[in-house]
Amino acid sequence: MYNWMDRFFGLKENGTSVKRELLAGLIGFFTVVYIIAVNSLILSESGMPIEAAIIATIAASVFGALVMGFWGNVPILLIPGMGINALFSYTMVQSMGLTWQEALAVVFVSGVIFVAVAFTRFAKVLSAAVPHSLKESVTVGLGLFLMLLGLENGGIVVSGAGSILALGSVSDPQVLATALTFVIAIVLFIRNVPGNFLITIVAGTLIAFFFGMIDLSALNEPAMSATEAFAGFGALSFTSFLTMGFWVAVFSLTMVLVFENIGLVHGQVNFIERPEKYKRAFQATSVSSMASGVFGTSPTVASVETLAAMAAGGRTGLTAITTGLLFLGAAFFIPVIKLIPDSAIAPILIIIGALMLQNIKNLDMKDMSESIPAFLIIVLIPFTYSIADGIAIGFIMYPVLKVGLGKWREVTPALYVIAALFLANYVFQVFG
Repeated sequence: MYNWMDRFFGLKENGTSVKRELLAGLIGFFTVVYIIAVNSLILSESGMPIEAAIIATIAASVFGALVMGFWGNVPILLIPGMGINALFSYTMVQSMGLTWQEALAVVFVSGVIFVAVAFTRFAKVLSAAVPHSLKESVTVGLGLFLMLLGLENGGIVVSGAGSILALGSVSDPQVLATALTFVIAIVLFIRNVPGNFLITIVAGTLIAFFFGMIDLSALNEPAMSATEAFAGFGALSFTSFLTMGFWVAVFSLTMVLVFENIGLVHGQVNFIERPEKYKRAFQATSVSSMASGVFGTSPTVASVETLAAMAAGGRTGLTAITTGLLFLGAAFFIPVIKLIPDSAIAPILIIIGALMLQNIKNLDMKDMSESIPAFLIIVLIPFTYSIADGIAIGFIMYPVLKVGLGKWREVTPALYVIAALFLANYVFQVFG
């Protein structure tokens, strides 16, 4: 068995062993297992049954791990992406009016396009078409959006008069529970405690129980039926396939998927000094993303937490496979997962959002024709509560400014086309 794994995964040539890979996979699992609770709660905001969201999250994470392990052969952990799940529930469903079943169809179609990009030379063309400033600003904007969602879900920020955001009441048990959990979360995170997010969720749940926010009688509810558990599997609906709104959602999601994963996968294979694995790892990411729509969840991405598994010594696909198999065991704890309150999840959203904000240091602040479109994306994503609108305005403004300053040659033909498509969508909404 060892010889087979050594030959298939190249353990010796990558300076690793079965024991080290298994340990890295275990650490990776404890780092990303929080996604089962977080992603499920966010997906449930779209109207999707939380039981179905939990099963879909687990299934997509297992599938992604197997595809990455056997095809990509790198320790990259694919789980439903934070920020993209918010795009699914809050933008595509709540803002654009799609049903969650139609949004799953958007995920699938976007995945098909992602696969087409990943398996052809178009990946390089598309990556080169969009300037660095716009790519970085999307990540920063998503970070602000996640922080806003975390503050709202935790009761720290509430809607005041005229829909203006205001601070929540300090006497509110939810606010107190969120604040205490956040202190624990940030200390554990800064100290780089293994499995810090998982510990945060456990601690936050206990704190919420102390404040009387959890009803344990839910544990006595009958086990969910197979119909409930797999309600999201194959539930994608193409009833709005021929509408402009559907394709605007597809375009927006595809842009986020492609550019976010280009940056993540490239950085991760370089971290383990295996840049030759970029192509296959990127392809595995695209296949997993496409399958997510079939499983019933928002798309999987190369998670930021992957670096924890890599830092623990993971160098091959055996690490990813180990993490994926451990996800299967989590399916037996669904009744417990359903007890987790928003106050235990909100601090994690805030911290992940803060991490994504760090990319703002990569922006060129001196060139206003680069920074203004970037800042528009960063500000409008959270302020409009729409990732799609934020991206659209920034992508339209970039070539407009460049042309106005006589720098039109700095804009690639592909970006002119992308901006024109975004602009055409707004014209259609006004006059259609």
